[in-house]
Amino acid sequence: MVDTSQVICARADLVESVSGGKAIRFMMRRGVKNSQDLQKLSCFVVAFGGEIYAYVNKCPHRYTELDWLPGEVFDDEGLYLVCATHGAVFEVNSGLCADGPCKGLLLDKVQVCEVDNHVVLVDGFLLRENENNGDAS
Repeated sequence: MVDTSQVICARADLVESVSGGKAIRFMMRRGVKNSQDLQKLSCFVVAFGGEIYAYVNKCPHRYTELDWLPGEVFDDEGLYLVCATHGAVFEVNSGLCADGPCKGLLLDKVQVCEVDNHVVLVDGFLLRENENNGDAS
């Protein structure tokens, strides 16, 4: 059974990158639940090579979001993730920067899994739209 509070999207919503797929963005909190130390993070999940991968949407170079439009994180061929700010190129399956100003650094991986045809967040607490968990923002 799927914990619906942790479902990011249906697996069918993720289109393979080489078929023109886009990332699906989501917000999460990472840390100990009910703690003041929870980090609110913008993230994305993609389909690539029949697998799903998720990362915090932050380039390790200047800490800007990768996508130039919501969900647009792939290069033209759909083979690499690209930072829209400085053109850093990342391997999809590892998050390793293969070229650009942060070469050798990694994107921050987010643990997800597929359960009953849903993409489920494993290592954090999924936030829904209009949910701020007590923030004043």
